[in-house]
Amino acid sequence: MKKNKFIIQSFFALAVILFTVSCTNLDISQTDSVFSEDSGSTFTGVTNAEASLDGLYNSMYGQIGNQANLFALNEVTTDEFVVPTRGTDWGDNGVWRTLHAHTWAPIHSQVLDTWNALNQTIFNAGLIIDSRSSASAQVVAEAKFLRAYAMFWVTDMYGQVPFRTPDEGPDVNPTVLSRAEAVDFIITDLNDALAGLPTMGPSGTTQRASKAAANYLLAKVYLNKHIYLGNATADAGDMTKVVNAVDAITADGFHLMTGYFDIFKPETNAETIWYAETGVGNRIWDGLHYHQGVPDNGGGGWNGFSTLADFYDKFEGSPTSNEPGNGQEERRGFVPNDGSHLGIGFGFLVGQQYDANGNKLKDRGGADLVFTKDFPNGMVGNNERNGIRVIKYHPENGSFANHEKMFRYADAYLMKAEAIMRGGSSSETALGMVNNLRTIRSASTLSSVSEQVMLDERGRELYKEFWRRNDLIRFGKFAEAWGLKDADDPFRALFPIPSTALLSNPNLTQNPGY
Repeated sequence: MKKNKFIIQSFFALAVILFTVSCTNLDISQTDSVFSEDSGSTFTGVTNAEASLDGLYNSMYGQIGNQANLFALNEVTTDEFVVPTRGTDWGDNGVWRTLHAHTWAPIHSQVLDTWNALNQTIFNAGLIIDSRSSASAQVVAEAKFLRAYAMFWVTDMYGQVPFRTPDEGPDVNPTVLSRAEAVDFIITDLNDALAGLPTMGPSGTTQRASKAAANYLLAKVYLNKHIYLGNATADAGDMTKVVNAVDAITADGFHLMTGYFDIFKPETNAETIWYAETGVGNRIWDGLHYHQGVPDNGGGGWNGFSTLADFYDKFEGSPTSNEPGNGQEERRGFVPNDGSHLGIGFGFLVGQQYDANGNKLKDRGGADLVFTKDFPNGMVGNNERNGIRVIKYHPENGSFANHEKMFRYADAYLMKAEAIMRGGSSSETALGMVNNLRTIRSASTLSSVSEQVMLDERGRELYKEFWRRNDLIRFGKFAEAWGLKDADDPFRALFPIPSTALLSNPNLTQNPGY
């Protein structure tokens, strides 16, 4: 069978149904749906556009569900999460520690894998969008949404986007879009997509793109546009576009809901604009202790991801306990001490942990399982009890439920409030909106809103939802010192272009500082 070999960094045609991201070179056979029957150099369209779109979604869902790569680069690099080494656990040749310490290099495996996967998505979406694939208007619109989503992350994280058309073979070096060019490309894709996407309010089908999902991503792009263009302040006109995009989402029927942790159940609700059909096991078990097991996962957690004391202290409540009745706001959650909820808490787990009978849990050495706020030995040399653990998706709703919330109305709502604060036109006020949200979340109201207050509120609402790095950069805090990280250089706001990508495409240039 005739085969063609391509390099991922050139991201030439990969199978749209079966996406592989772990290799440097891939063999693609004639049977893959992106090829014509003769497997020649001329692209004639995907065989089945709808099936190819399903594959594109599945690839994106796989990237989202991973605890490494896209998630880690946007969360472990922040004050929200650290993955400390406990004995030999989670050493992994330092890949987790270098993310949190901001000491990564162009050869970091997760920097490379994320780059590869996102660029694959961009290219494969283009195959479906191409007119020779004869896709319906809605399929094209959904593919443009997914291309815009992947390109948003490449633009946000790497600052330049290699781009290849379906007719350009491996002998053609991909052109490279600057950050400004990529922003324009994303906005065009999303505006085009809006015409073909369905209007969809809260429903059981929000795992697919809709007008609301496109408006959410448009709002995210406009909110960050001044950062991408290198401007010191946001343009008021762009901020008004954020307001308008969020208002369109509201008009489609989405709204804030009570019961914070109910939002993360695998079911339809008023806040879920777009969810990924991917298992939430990584979000549940990445930090829970080995002895925190449940009937459908008796092996317990993996004892890795933790948060920092300073981030935990941003929430209202007793600084020494998070058991029920300690004056905490709803979003901080609680640690049950009566055996309820399978013995596992919600939100931030600190202090003594209990089993499903209300008995004190022990660690593997027999000591009381008491999660501490601090890491006495920094990121290495910790015991298995160090660090506050964080959980939003709860195993009582399924230890590996296939439903991760990606675009949430509360995020859109706070984007609108921030845009108003930055000069966007609206009849509402940023303070009024933030206080409305805080009242729904059982937190006290504020007397004023500032950049720091807005950043903190976004952290309290959206922890563990991919957005902390993006927020810290927009508010100018990403290079500051926190917890276990020293202050570092501003160039870390962009990841390096992977070394192998530079070798395969001379049109790419390494980002400053690397």
